[in-house]
Amino acid sequence: MLITGGARAGKSRYAERLMIARPARHAVIATATAGDPEMAERIARHKAERDKSWETIEQPISVRSAIRNAARPDRIVLVDCLTLWISNLMAEGRDIQIEVQGLVGTLQIAAGPVIIVSNEVGLGIVPDNPLARAFRDNLGRANQAVAAASDCAVLMTAGIPLVLKGLLPG
Repeated sequence: MLITGGARAGKSRYAERLMIARPARHAVIATATAGDPEMAERIARHKAERDKSWETIEQPISVRSAIRNAARPDRIVLVDCLTLWISNLMAEGRDIQIEVQGLVGTLQIAAGPVIIVSNEVGLGIVPDNPLARAFRDNLGRANQAVAAASDCAVLMTAGIPLVLKGLLPG
């Protein structure tokens, strides 16, 4: 499942509610890195808000291997988020197209359910610099590829889910 939407649209909270509603174990693959004190505080707050039984896997780059290791039929895996993963890959100089193709392949053979959270950054103005445009383009293509490979895609706006594709699990 892909859950996308703008910043503070309720994507992560909605994903976590979907996970809690299902009787399964839960794992979160967190792609954020604490590059400054404010981000460190955000990461700590997200961890504190999750149930202590959830496994947190901090993996800013190797998301595919983290999914392969964590996904099981009895466990739901949340990747939060694709947005930061793409940013991390760009900072490392990785080939985004190859990385995204690999992610899609991993999702197609995952041993259990995976929910991916990602921002939708293509609704605003065209950025005024090449790096921001490349990020917007890379994330937009990644969102399209993951949505195409997903059974369900949801757009969050103002905390309200709009199903774009498929049926919600349950």
